[in-house]
Amino acid sequence: MDFSGNTILCLGDIMLDRFAHCGIERISPEAPVPVLLLERVQSMLGGAGNVARNIAALGGKAVLTGLVGNDITGGEVRAAIAATAGLRDAHVATTSRSTTCKTRYLASHQQIMRVDEEHAHELAAGEEARLIAAIGAALPDAGAMILSDYGKGVLGPGVVEFAIREARSRGIPVFVDPKGDDFRRYRGATCITPNQAELALAARMPTGSDKQVVAAAKRVLREAKAEAILATRSDKGMVLVEASGPGSFTVSFEPARAREVFDVSGAGDTVIAVLALAHASGRALPEAMRLANAAAGIVVSKLGTATVELDELMLELSRDPRGDGAHRGKFYGVAEAETLARQWKGRGLAVGFTNGCFDILHPGHVALLAAARAECDRLIVALNSDASASRLKGPGRPVNTLADRAAVIAALASVDAVVSFDDDTPLDLIVRLQPNVLVKGADWTLETTVGAAEVAEAGGRVALIDLVEGHSTTRTIGRLQGSAASKLAADGED
Repeated sequence: MDFSGNTILCLGDIMLDRFAHCGIERISPEAPVPVLLLERVQSMLGGAGNVARNIAALGGKAVLTGLVGNDITGGEVRAAIAATAGLRDAHVATTSRSTTCKTRYLASHQQIMRVDEEHAHELAAGEEARLIAAIGAALPDAGAMILSDYGKGVLGPGVVEFAIREARSRGIPVFVDPKGDDFRRYRGATCITPNQAELALAARMPTGSDKQVVAAAKRVLREAKAEAILATRSDKGMVLVEASGPGSFTVSFEPARAREVFDVSGAGDTVIAVLALAHASGRALPEAMRLANAAAGIVVSKLGTATVELDELMLELSRDPRGDGAHRGKFYGVAEAETLARQWKGRGLAVGFTNGCFDILHPGHVALLAAARAECDRLIVALNSDASASRLKGPGRPVNTLADRAAVIAALASVDAVVSFDDDTPLDLIVRLQPNVLVKGADWTLETTVGAAEVAEAGGRVALIDLVEGHSTTRTIGRLQGSAASKLAADGED
């Protein structure tokens, strides 16, 4: 999958998203509210800017057009655009309004409150003409255009009408993330992507069931003279309704992917970014919807106005329960494990790592892995390959193949991912994964633990876990061999 040859024009309300990460120590004596202790602040492009960020993160090219104020916040927006590879700045400066800024206060990975700074009003004299000029200059290079409407005034009637008309006259598809209760203002768009509540408002119809969503989408399609409606329905997935002829429609459903939802900020931006990018690269809308749905599942598991990178999307698609990767469960390739570890750490989760042959699973192994999981939020277990285990343990080992050992280890609730390595030690794997916690049995020391120095240098730590006495694979094999010998002797007597 390669999006590098696609350029998407992103037009709409550009804003700055701030995330103030806080600790909560006590309740205020002045009022029954928590006292937040500010720890750090993150700022990133929001609104149409976040759509463009998602396109760039996936390897595509984005041209960002909208209004940016001549204020401190606007300066941060310009700096963020300049710092984003793959993003071309085509904004129009304005003195008639301040730059929109949304500040979210978070504690323990949860939003406590949001404070918005904005001045939303109609375009001032001259702004519409300058926006139209910027659109006209960017369209020749565009493979698709996205209108990201947050209702802040940039997408006025004149701008929207010109943008859609000019794009469609050049054969450029137009995708709209809508606002308001009248989608007729987006007349002629290729695809409009309302959420379930927005669709109900625009259609003036209920959208509680699949049948109701489809009926509402058909009404909006007729009124807006659009080609398709993609309705996003949170945990119910997505519904795509396409006009396939006079009075006829094609309906496609995409179920939601089960994920831990940390933050839905910007999820709609990710959906429309992937949808437009995939369609511009030649994929039909149903296939583009599948990619957008997979991307949405990734982004809601992250904190903040997040983006999805191409390797993350590829990993998610490879684990599609309807595809060839369904049987793989928790078993990952090294590159996949790298992506997974980065995702977890990006969510603020501590990633643990331990390794071994785990040839014949016994209570000592189970206790070690349970204790290892208690040291972190997510645990990766690295298994010696069959060749590596044979070199380490000698002829006749391993008793169980890598596939069998991986299946058994992956079945444990304490294990979140399984990966294998063919070297004599897992050092290269540890360096690549950069775990927060390296776990070994207490029969090791900090000095003898492979990777301890590298993990410590990266800011991680080593945890040495007490072993359960009387249990080892060697002893288990010895007992099995003893039992087999006794049985053979008894059979011989018979």
